[in-house]
Amino acid sequence: MKNTVWIRHNRFTFAAILIMILLPIATAIISMCIGRMNLSMIEVINTLFDAAKGNRDSQNYSIVINLRAPRIIMAIIVGAGLTCAGNAFQSLFSNPLATPDVLGVTSGTCVGAIIAIIMSMGIMETQLLALTFGLFSVWITMVLARDRNGQSVVFLVLAGVIISALFNAVGSLLKYTADPLDKLPAITYWLMGSFTSASYKKIMIGSPLILSGIAVIYLMRWKLNILSLSSDEARASGMNLKTTRLIFVLAATVITASCVSMCGQVGWIGLLIPHCSRMLVGSNNRYVVPVGISIGASFMIIIDTFSRSISVIELPLSILTAIIGAPVFISLLKRNRGSLH
Repeated sequence: MKNTVWIRHNRFTFAAILIMILLPIATAIISMCIGRMNLSMIEVINTLFDAAKGNRDSQNYSIVINLRAPRIIMAIIVGAGLTCAGNAFQSLFSNPLATPDVLGVTSGTCVGAIIAIIMSMGIMETQLLALTFGLFSVWITMVLARDRNGQSVVFLVLAGVIISALFNAVGSLLKYTADPLDKLPAITYWLMGSFTSASYKKIMIGSPLILSGIAVIYLMRWKLNILSLSSDEARASGMNLKTTRLIFVLAATVITASCVSMCGQVGWIGLLIPHCSRMLVGSNNRYVVPVGISIGASFMIIIDTFSRSISVIELPLSILTAIIGAPVFISLLKRNRGSLH
């Protein structure tokens, strides 16, 4: 009964659809008002309309369109993507604590970025090398988990833990050998996550893979309900479990690798937001995935706004997500012990 506000007659209510669409938009507009130089909502809206007309001469244009808009767009894409990936892995492995980096993709991506920073590569080259290493680490994980009968979910997770530990060790070794005055601070700051280097060009490189992965998970989200069942029940549905599981793994992996390659590590989003979505609409992934996309995008915008405005020095994203996410998650666990499954 508590979900009738969102779902009625086995579909979203009109109010729910409207909220899901307007929530990220409203959050983005409010975020554009906040910063070192605060703007009113009227000024932001007028600037957006002027930009649509081709007027690029105002100071507000530089602030809203050139500085804040790329960060907000990247926050929307990363927040929605990590939420989708986290929800897919939690359903796939029937584990509410599964995160988007469960197969070692984050550690592999970080190694690629560390190598690029040590070699003094540019932002674009760093992003591409990080993405390549992230996908490579997951490929190794899937090869290790393969046996005569295909890939076992248990062995897939175990292989992910092993590869993650291996790449973390390699990353630590690279940081140990990096120049402590030049390269090491840059590596440390990148690993903590930030949208400081957000640009339209960077978004154009990373967002197609993220949006493709989100589209795959969204269109196939009803199959996550079947994959979360026991093996015998899932086989009884007639679905090709190996192929379907592989598609979800690849989609979630590509999303995670692309997100980390664009902005570094951002924790808690893929763990926390799917649980918040289930509190609102239940455990049916037909509803959890779209609600999670909306909440994840909005939450990531809020985190980035705090990051760039809460102090003189911009705070890394992973610090804020942990500070905010951990207490919220503890509260969810205490209040919903029986429903978070």
